[in-house]
Amino acid sequence: MRDKLSVLVSGALLILLALASMVLFVVDQRQYAIVFEFGEVKEIVKEPGLKFKWPIIHNVRYFDRRILTMDTSDPKRFLTSEKQNVIVDYFVKWRIADPKLYYQAVAGDEARAIIRLNQAVDAGLREEFGRRTVQEVISGERDVIMRQMSERADKDARSIGVEIVDVRLKRVEYPDEVSGNVYSRMKAERTRVANERRSRGAADAEKIKADADRQRDVIVAEAMREAQQIKGEGDAKAAAIYGEAYGLDPEFYAFYRSLEAYRASFASKDDIIVVAPDADFFKYLKGPQGKR
Repeated sequence: MRDKLSVLVSGALLILLALASMVLFVVDQRQYAIVFEFGEVKEIVKEPGLKFKWPIIHNVRYFDRRILTMDTSDPKRFLTSEKQNVIVDYFVKWRIADPKLYYQAVAGDEARAIIRLNQAVDAGLREEFGRRTVQEVISGERDVIMRQMSERADKDARSIGVEIVDVRLKRVEYPDEVSGNVYSRMKAERTRVANERRSRGAADAEKIKADADRQRDVIVAEAMREAQQIKGEGDAKAAAIYGEAYGLDPEFYAFYRSLEAYRASFASKDDIIVVAPDADFFKYLKGPQGKR
């Protein structure tokens, strides 16, 4: 009896689960859900949770509401305003903004949506690159290109219920066949600029050196003038002192000058001087009575 009851309960539960799966569905927070009634769109479910549907009459399709990435499989070539080929590799961040329009435009097929996005971005990049030089594309206006490209691609993507979040360039470079010539021209240009700056630097260095030499000559001349002035003033003061001393005691002054002369004359033992014994030079070497 108990076994039969268990079987009946299990069967009832299975039937309830089957019925629940037919009338209930779950919407994840990362998804949109479109409820169809006999193949026609009846409702767009954007809020997550447990939802109700009629079996057989309704069926449900789910679409990802997260930000998706469209990455180019192969880099593409674009022409600049200078008619130069550049290799461009980019990626696009996008998401479904209008699930109903997205379903109506591409039947909810992500591959078809990517084809449409790729065409829109490709056309926009060709136009933007065609209006700019290589220098502007590579370094000067990349942010401007990306902003304008995102805005333009987003307008086209809205027609299929898609929002363009961002467009970014991964790589912009020359093809292999022209890279060598471009690098050679860049090297020559950099060499020319370097030589020009070296020449200006050498000219500035000579100008600075000449100015420094001129200032040095002026400073030395001023120093010599001041030195001669100070020396002249010192000689004048010395002469005045000598004159004053001579005036106080001429005899002592004469005696002092003679001693200085003796010291200078006999500074070395090898010095020889020949004078008459009674010459005035030996005046102070004689005794008090005029004798040696």
